Amino acid sequence: MGPTINLAVKSALWQVPALVALAVLLAVGVNLWRSDGIPLVGDWSADARFSDDAGKSLVISLDEARGLFARRDVLFVDARPESEYAEGHIQGALSIPSQEADDYFMEAADRLSAAKAIITYCDGENCELSHDLALFLKEMGVENVRVLVNGWTVWHEAGLPTEGGY
Repeated sequence: MGPTINLAVKSALWQVPALVALAVLLAVGVNLWRSDGIPLVGDWSADARFSDDAGKSLVISLDEARGLFARRDVLFVDARPESEYAEGHIQGALSIPSQEADDYFMEAADRLSAAKAIITYCDGENCELSHDLALFLKEMGVENVRVLVNGWTVWHEAGLPTEGGY
């Protein structure tokens, strides 16, 4: 009985990895064959992550944002929660917390429609609040909306004008 069990275990030890490898190869092959397959390598750059529904990048550089600010051609919109906005924000920025955009939109509609350009921002390289807010504003018909990635940090670290207690 001992040698039979030992033989079965040895057989299973090579069969399981072989079956897993075969399944992976089959899955990758089918994925490549399908016209709507999942990309095997993704583009995780900021331009790709922060784009609109058509795939157009919404990202604006700090230099471009600074130039618009200097010409007073922009309205910054802080997508962070109100408590973070109160701790410090870009000078003149409007607070529209992304999670509550529906509640704030009507109140801010006049300022948004009057702005030549709108830049949404939040804080952190991976913060999605500014992107979510930018997409919401575009859905509501607001044009020329851009996203300043890691906006609060890059603006503050560059020594650009801010307001609030920090």
